[in-house]
Amino acid sequence: MKKVCVIGLGYIGLPTATILSESGFNVVGVDTNAAVVAKINQGNSHICESNLSEKVAKAIAEGRLRAGTLPEAADVFIIAVPTPFTAEKEADLTAVRSAAESLLSYLRKGNLVILESTVPPRTTLDLLLPIFKKTGLEIGKELQVAFCPERVLPGKILEELIFNSRVVGGVDHASAFAARELYASFVKGDIYLTDSTTAEMTKLMENTYRDVNIALANEFALIAEQSGVNIWEAIRYANNHPRVNIHQPGPGVGGHCIAVDPWFIVEQAGSLARLIRTAREINDGMPGYVVERVQQLLSGVSSPRIAVLGMTYKANVADCRESPALEIINLLREKGFFVSVCDPLAQDELLLPLEEALAGADLLLLLVGHHDFRSLDPLKAAKLLRRPLVFDTRGVLERGSWERAGFLLATLGEFFPVQKGATINENTAAH
Repeated sequence: MKKVCVIGLGYIGLPTATILSESGFNVVGVDTNAAVVAKINQGNSHICESNLSEKVAKAIAEGRLRAGTLPEAADVFIIAVPTPFTAEKEADLTAVRSAAESLLSYLRKGNLVILESTVPPRTTLDLLLPIFKKTGLEIGKELQVAFCPERVLPGKILEELIFNSRVVGGVDHASAFAARELYASFVKGDIYLTDSTTAEMTKLMENTYRDVNIALANEFALIAEQSGVNIWEAIRYANNHPRVNIHQPGPGVGGHCIAVDPWFIVEQAGSLARLIRTAREINDGMPGYVVERVQQLLSGVSSPRIAVLGMTYKANVADCRESPALEIINLLREKGFFVSVCDPLAQDELLLPLEEALAGADLLLLLVGHHDFRSLDPLKAAKLLRRPLVFDTRGVLERGSWERAGFLLATLGEFFPVQKGATINENTAAH
């Protein structure tokens, strides 16, 4: 295996292609977006990921990596295209099907095809194999096919591609062993061999586990608000138990994995996936709940202005895919609130510097716990905001310092100081 063709140059495809080029392979990356292809061939990355731009530039300059809009003959083909869900919460496998079909005229005896895109169980067997059989090649003997999901965290993709363990699922033993040989060229973690359907299910289970646990934390938070309990303190105490690890609550779940993958199980399992469906509904309902709380906090305030801190789906990453913060921002604007947004990592021309976002706002709404926001000086914020009012949905702000600065600090998962129907006193709240 000397030449690898990677189909899809997104958050997984481009880093994978880059790592393979560093491992001695001749790599061609394929993407339908001509602008992305041009940018990569100029030695630039279109993805904000630590150390990726430098590695892409070096690989391009040394001729080990190049990009195009069409596949080429190769020894190995890796499919790493997006698999979003539809409005009906069903997996959209259009890109996977299109990528597989685009390879038909290039597949030859001895080739290996690996699907890395997250998909419902049996996709490799029921979608890919019927397409590849059109080549006339005998699957397993003349053409190896495997599924190997990515298991990386945005912000640490290059590191985790190398050091995380991998699950390789072949459609037969020969395919599994061939895929393991490829990944062994750069993976330093353990490599586990199984069948393709088990590997597909494993990937979905990993993200569903986290989604269900976050839903439990969010439900605890809602109950805590009614019970007068500080959920952050309660979770800290509960997690001292040696067999308990409650996750953190928040304004919703985002990212292209945890917010999407559980629906693939629900789609296939139907009524059997009762807990999984309920967890998704709880987490999907959190943005609306946050907006309700904002309305209560600003009840009686005329023409309220909100300064939102954070737009990405999680702290300290630039990725905004499926971000609950985006949904909250849109819902607030739909309800007539004036919203200004600051995020030091997200890429959006409408984002404001911190001081401009805070200036004249009646509420500081923290949606993402970036390091820059955790260290925000409340005295500085007090001089900029019109009202000393903060809603921390991530539980990251130090209550004492904000209250000493004169702020009313509301936190998700705590008894709210302002209840429905109450108003903020204009004289005592305004600076």
